[in-house]
Amino acid sequence: MKIDYRTSVGRELMIIAGPCVIENEKICLEIAGFMKKLCASMGLPYVFKASFDKANRSSGKSFRGLGMKAGLKTLGKIGETLEIPLLTDIHEAIHAEETAEVVDILQIPAFLCRQTNLLEAAGKTGKTVNIKKGQFMAPEDMKGAVDKVRATGNNNVMLTERGSSFGYHNLVVDMRSLVIMRGLGVPVVFDATHSVQLPGGLGHASGGQRQFVRPLAMAAAAVGIDALFLEVHPDPEKALSDGPNTIALADVAEIIKTVNEIYELQRKSL
Repeated sequence: MKIDYRTSVGRELMIIAGPCVIENEKICLEIAGFMKKLCASMGLPYVFKASFDKANRSSGKSFRGLGMKAGLKTLGKIGETLEIPLLTDIHEAIHAEETAEVVDILQIPAFLCRQTNLLEAAGKTGKTVNIKKGQFMAPEDMKGAVDKVRATGNNNVMLTERGSSFGYHNLVVDMRSLVIMRGLGVPVVFDATHSVQLPGGLGHASGGQRQFVRPLAMAAAAVGIDALFLEVHPDPEKALSDGPNTIALADVAEIIKTVNEIYELQRKSL
């Protein structure tokens, strides 16, 4: 049986990690198996993340994933085989119910964080809803998104910081947003890999500066977070989506270990 990740929120640093997009079953099982073992060795709860469709790619010719049917089948296989919680994005309200039959956390993409129908559909499933703060949103304005989900009777809501637009092709992270969003009474997640993304920076695709993932994640843990979100891959240079800001599996242990040490110090100081 899958662990109840919700009992760990606020007690241990929850790790949400996986490839940006489902490339195939084999690589997802490799990543999920690696991350499950790593997190277990550190005593940390782990949630596998991967998208069955990346509907907001820079180019219409970019790889989007396996699609909903094949993607959910792959996610179901991973959850059943490894007995781990699952997280994936939904982009349309019509996808919520079917996706909720397979995954434990429904994620609302940053660009869609104000879409009322989508938020309400996700909330009505009763599953945890992770809303990514839009790059264009002030953190206090995410209250509206939280309230839309809560209005369905579902109080299992998380908010994710992933940087704010700063001119063209650049994001910055205002660490105050973590404090502000926590003040809304929800767990907060820091998306360390999307926060170093350079949207559209390569012209045909987004670039990234993965060398800044570790310091930003450390800073976020010092401010106060409940979960750390990372996109990981055996070989980021060959990843079919978000490679420039994705962390290699070989490097992820050091990042999580350091962030968790800071998380523990911050938690004990409260």
